[in-house]
Amino acid sequence: MPSYAAVLRTPHAVRTFLPALVGRLSYGILFLAVMLAVVRATGSYSVAGVLVALFGLSSAVLSPVRARFIDRYGLRRALPPMVVVYVSALAAIAVATWRPGTSVADLPLYVLAVLAGSSTPPLGPIMRSIWSDLLPDPDLRQRAFSVDTVAEETLYIVGPLVAGAVAAIANPALGVALSAALILTGSLLLITSPAVKHRAAGEQRQTPGDKATPAPETGGSAPFVAGVAAQEAVVTGVAASETVVSGAAVHEAVVTGAAASETVVSEAAAAEAVSGLRVLAHSYRPIVISAAVGMCLGALSLLVVAFAQNAGRLAAVAWIEAALAVGSVVGGLAYGAVTWRLSEAHRLRMLAAGLGVTFALSGLAGNLYLLAGCAAVIGLFVSPALSTAYLLADESATPETRIQAGAWVNTAFNLANSAGTALVGLLLTRLPLAVCFALAAAPPLLAAVVTVTRSPGTVTRSAGR
Repeated sequence: MPSYAAVLRTPHAVRTFLPALVGRLSYGILFLAVMLAVVRATGSYSVAGVLVALFGLSSAVLSPVRARFIDRYGLRRALPPMVVVYVSALAAIAVATWRPGTSVADLPLYVLAVLAGSSTPPLGPIMRSIWSDLLPDPDLRQRAFSVDTVAEETLYIVGPLVAGAVAAIANPALGVALSAALILTGSLLLITSPAVKHRAAGEQRQTPGDKATPAPETGGSAPFVAGVAAQEAVVTGVAASETVVSGAAVHEAVVTGAAASETVVSEAAAAEAVSGLRVLAHSYRPIVISAAVGMCLGALSLLVVAFAQNAGRLAAVAWIEAALAVGSVVGGLAYGAVTWRLSEAHRLRMLAAGLGVTFALSGLAGNLYLLAGCAAVIGLFVSPALSTAYLLADESATPETRIQAGAWVNTAFNLANSAGTALVGLLLTRLPLAVCFALAAAPPLLAAVVTVTRSPGTVTRSAGR
């Protein structure tokens, strides 16, 4: 039975995985660093909140678009432009917030936030697609996805600590600059790894070289022929009416060529849309459950605050969040080490149901200690559910759409996480805390039921085997 050590001993695995982690540490640092830098520079919490929200929203919504760009043009061609734009935007934010007294009216901070969010490199989906290339063995791939998810969650624990330490020792804007440096370093090392080089070579072998599309016959040679005809008409004294006819032929040829070009463009756009919908359909199950888990965890972050505030110990929130993180790490490592006989789809539904039941019971906790224990148990389901969702999306996708599938799972989680926080905020003003816990547990339970039906992705893979 393969171990985690076997995953890391795979040729080029460590050389690729470590740069991806360096780059992803940037995301763990960034949100708190930007928040602290903007508050220090502008003196406004509302400005900082809007800025971070714009960044997060643009990053999440456009993640599948960036992933499709990489799937289409290849990692080594598509990733560097994203990194350049992203790093430039972060550097501009760091410079703009370096000194206190910054006025938002004088600096395009909101534009920079949207620009950075729109160009965020999808290093998580990229690394998971590379794992699939490196590890054709299903057991090894399961362990790789588990350790990847656990490592990513650990970075989101370490990242805010780094941002806080930088803000305490030096300027908070330095944390934003550090985030830019990490993503630049990690991305450059990633695209120069042997695994990515071999992947690029494979893409070139499978995809024929780009050829210039020949112009339609009526739109390419006709203008030249008509021009010659017009010249002969002048020399031989042909009637002016024939020259006019030749000019009309030229115009008609140009219009025909333009119409053909527009048809090609519209057909390409339609093909792009169909391909995107196909990825969504094939990844339906992991996307739905990822969204349910994200909504549940988004609600939990605010429910824990309300619980601790009611107990008069608001500082205990940090310990409860830590218990959730520890449970997630332990659960992810234990889950990945087991060779399962159940399919990924069945396991994903069971994990979602277990998360929902545990979450609902957490509302009955009588004190903060019990709530921390419940949070640790909830965490046991989090990493396994997310790693299985990514794994199922990866297996449901074609090699050309793996990054897109992972990006959709990631986007669903992030958007639902924000929505869960917002919705439970409305419920807390109207309902008892235990009822809010029960209602927040509904999404994963419903997702487990809804995804019982066979998804298009499963049908396609079964038919192809």
